[in-house]
Amino acid sequence: MKEYQTKTQMLLYFLKGCKRYFLISIVFASLVSLFDLVNPKIIEITVDSIIGDKPVQWEFLQGWILSMKTHLVGIAAVVAVVALIGACFRYLFQLFNSIAAEKFVQRMRNTLFDHILELPFSWHDRHHTGDIIQRCTTDVDVVKVFISEQLTSLFRVILMIVFSVYFMMQIHWKLALVASFYIPVMVIGSLFFHNKIGTSFDQVEKESGKLSSIVQENLTGIRVIRAFGKEKYEDQRFQKQNHYYTNLWISLQRILASFYVLSNVISTTRDLVVTVVGAVFCIQGTLTAGQFIAFLSYNALLTNPVRRLGRMIAQLSEAGVSIDRLRFIMNAQTEDVGGSLQPEIKGELCFDHVSFGYGKQKVLDDISFTVPAHTTLGILGTTGSGKSTVLSLLDRLYEVQSGTISIDGVDIRSMDRKWLRRHIGYVIQEPYLFSGTLEENIRISAPEGNMEKMTEIAGLKGTIEHFTDGYQTYVGQRGITLSGGQKQRVAIAQMLMRKTPIMVFDDSLSAVDAKTDRQIQKALQEHNRDTTVLLIGHRISTLKHADQILVMHHGKIIQKGTHEQLIGQPGFYRKVYEIQTGYEGESI
Repeated sequence: MKEYQTKTQMLLYFLKGCKRYFLISIVFASLVSLFDLVNPKIIEITVDSIIGDKPVQWEFLQGWILSMKTHLVGIAAVVAVVALIGACFRYLFQLFNSIAAEKFVQRMRNTLFDHILELPFSWHDRHHTGDIIQRCTTDVDVVKVFISEQLTSLFRVILMIVFSVYFMMQIHWKLALVASFYIPVMVIGSLFFHNKIGTSFDQVEKESGKLSSIVQENLTGIRVIRAFGKEKYEDQRFQKQNHYYTNLWISLQRILASFYVLSNVISTTRDLVVTVVGAVFCIQGTLTAGQFIAFLSYNALLTNPVRRLGRMIAQLSEAGVSIDRLRFIMNAQTEDVGGSLQPEIKGELCFDHVSFGYGKQKVLDDISFTVPAHTTLGILGTTGSGKSTVLSLLDRLYEVQSGTISIDGVDIRSMDRKWLRRHIGYVIQEPYLFSGTLEENIRISAPEGNMEKMTEIAGLKGTIEHFTDGYQTYVGQRGITLSGGQKQRVAIAQMLMRKTPIMVFDDSLSAVDAKTDRQIQKALQEHNRDTTVLLIGHRISTLKHADQILVMHHGKIIQKGTHEQLIGQPGFYRKVYEIQTGYEGESI
C-alpha cells in the first residue's frame, strides 16, 4: 500500500485528472490580474496627458493622445473594452476553476470510499462511523475550498502584488515604500495567528466528529431509544456535546474575528496614510493629479491581494488539519489480499491450537477441532465464550494470533482472502439490510440465483407472498420495516443465493419461533447435503441434529460430541437441555 509521507504528496495524488483544469484557471486568473492593472494606467494618461498637457513617455502614443483630446468618448470605450475582456477572462477562470474543484472533490471522495472499504474489520471496530463520515464530508470540503478558492488564487495574488508595487514604484517610489510597508506587517500578523487557528480548528473537527457519531448512533438506534424511553437522556447527551462543540467553535471565531479586524484596521490605516502623504506630494509638486489617481487605484488593487495572502496563510492551518485527518485514513493499512492460493474448496475444516484475543483480553485459548467436509458442526456456549470469534477467524475478519486454521489441509492464511470469502456464506445474528426492495437485498450477493427457491428454503416465501408488493416491498434503513425473524430469513436467503461449500450461521435463527426453526433446518439439510455447515445457537433444538457439537466456555472447548452423547453425560450441555426441556416440553 502506498503511504503518503507528506500532505503535498497526498494532494498531488488527489489532483490527478484535474490538474490541467486548475492550470487553465490559473492562467485566466493571471490574465484577469493583468487587465485589472491596465485601467489605472489609462486613467493616469487621460488625466495628465489628454485632459492635461503632460508629455507621454511613449512617443508612439502621441498621435493617439492628440486625437483623443477631442474625442474623450474614445477613452471611455477603451476602458469599457478592457473591462469587458477582463470580465470574459474572469468568467473563464470561474468556469475552469469550478470544473477542477468538482473533479478534485469527486476523486477525493471516490478514493477515500474505496480505501475505507478495503480497511480491515478491526480498524472499523476502533473508529466511530460518525467521525469517519465527518472526515469524508466536512474535511473534504475544507480542502476543496482551500485548493479552489485560495491556492488557485495564489498566482493571481502574487501577480497583483508584484505588478501593483512595480507600477507604484514607477509613479513615486517614496510613496510606494509607504504603501508597501503594509505587506510584511500583514504576513507577520498572519503567521502569528496561523498556529492558534490550526490548534483550535483541530479541536473543533474532533468534537464535530463526536457530535456526528452521536447523531448517527441515535438515528440508527431510534427504535431502541423509543423502546426504553431514553429520548430525554440522549437529548441531554447530544446537547452537552453540542454545547461543548459550540463553545469551541465560538473560541475559533474569536480568533478569526481578531485576525480579520486587525487586518482591516491595518489596511484602513495604510489607505489613510497613503492618501495623506500622497496629497502632500501633490502639493509639493512631485506628484501629478493623474499619477495620484493612478497610484490610489493601484493601492486599492494591492489591498485585497495582500489581505487575501494573509487570510491564505491563516486558513492554511485549517486546511492542514483537514488534510492530516484525511491522510490518517489514507495511510491506514488496508486489508492485504493474504496468500495467493485459490484451491478448490470442499469444506473440511481444522482448527489446530488456535488462540486469539482483543488487546489484552483473551477470547480463544488453545482450541482444536476438526469438521469433516459436508457435515454440520453445532456450537453452544455462554455469552462471551468465543463462539462468534471462531467464525470471524474462519472468514479472516480477524487474523489468528496463535495456531492454524486450515480448509482441506490448506492454511487459510496462504489463500487469497477474497477467494476464501467467496466460498464461505456467512449469516450473522443481527443482519444488516440496505434501504431498497426485498429483491434487491436478496440478490445483492448473487444477482442471477434462483430467488424463489432460496426464499422457500429460508422459510420466507410464504411471508413475502402476503406482502402487498411481494418481492418489491420496500425495506427501510437497516431493514427497520421487517421483524427480527424476517430480517434473519432474508439474510439466510441472501447467503443461499451464493451456493458456497461452507455455510456459517451465527445464531441466525434466534429471532424465529421453534417451529419455523425446525422447518428451516430441515430444508437446509435437504438442500445442502454437499455443504459444510457451522451453526451457532442457544437452543438445543437448533443444534441437536448436528453431526458434532462443541460446548464452549471462557474461550475453551469444555465438551464435544453428538447430541445423544452430550445429554448422556453431566455438564453444561445437559443442564441447558434440561432447562429448555422443562420450559418447552416436547419442542425439543
